[in-house]
Amino acid sequence: MKPVAFDYERPGSLDEATRLLAEGGSMAKAVAGSQSLGPMLNLRLAQPDLLVDITAISELRTVTERPDLIEIGACVTHADIEDGRIPDATRGLLAFVAGHIAYRAVRNRGTVGGSLAHADPAADWVSAFPLLGAEVVTQSSRGARTIPAETLMVSSFVTGLEHDELIRAVRLPRLSARARWGYVRFNHKAGEFPHAIGGIIHDPENGRFRAVLGAIESAPIVVADAAILFGGPYDRDIEKRLDERAVLDLLDARGVQDDYNRRLTLVALRRAAAQASRA
Repeated sequence: MKPVAFDYERPGSLDEATRLLAEGGSMAKAVAGSQSLGPMLNLRLAQPDLLVDITAISELRTVTERPDLIEIGACVTHADIEDGRIPDATRGLLAFVAGHIAYRAVRNRGTVGGSLAHADPAADWVSAFPLLGAEVVTQSSRGARTIPAETLMVSSFVTGLEHDELIRAVRLPRLSARARWGYVRFNHKAGEFPHAIGGIIHDPENGRFRAVLGAIESAPIVVADAAILFGGPYDRDIEKRLDERAVLDLLDARGVQDDYNRRLTLVALRRAAAQASRA
């Protein structure tokens, strides 16, 4: 099947892109790597009147380093991160996540901003960026705003972005030299979306001990104080102290009832904790 007819524009600036999106209303869609939108167009699951190609906007490919954070442009690809073309502010976590996304052909074109905006609950960045405490910087015809990554996704394939609003960049706080992390995803074969994600970050110098439960058919569950899941502060034996009832209560609150998915999420989080303790 092929897409329905649509108009196509490739602006060279953010102002022009947001103007086109505002003029196109709800029937205009931004496109970058097209690894998600492309198949949806071909299957006619999406039928926009206008595609706004944002890949010619140089600002969206820039990376800015600051002492306390790194800002990654929305059109930076997964492969850029996997191959180390982006400075590592996360002690290897970003490259680890990027290297396990789909297949290399997808990683060559897929972008971090596109993944966040698409909001597939099984995608990795929608879990990894909230785990890191990232912020999403957006741009629209009304100006810029900053959104915590953990609140950007509302539900499956739904975000808080307005129709004329683009993701401009992702701001990631730097992890200190003492930081430890674990990130485990379960999938039946290489290249497919995970069926469960568990992630842990402990950074004592910055007072961070966070956890994420992802790929749960809705927005990920982010726990800003992971001590509540492990009965106390971080130590090398936290995987042995995982409070399964606390995790299951969080899944209950989000409506995750499938017993297989619940058990898989528990195992993913426990293995992520073990991975962090071995770092």
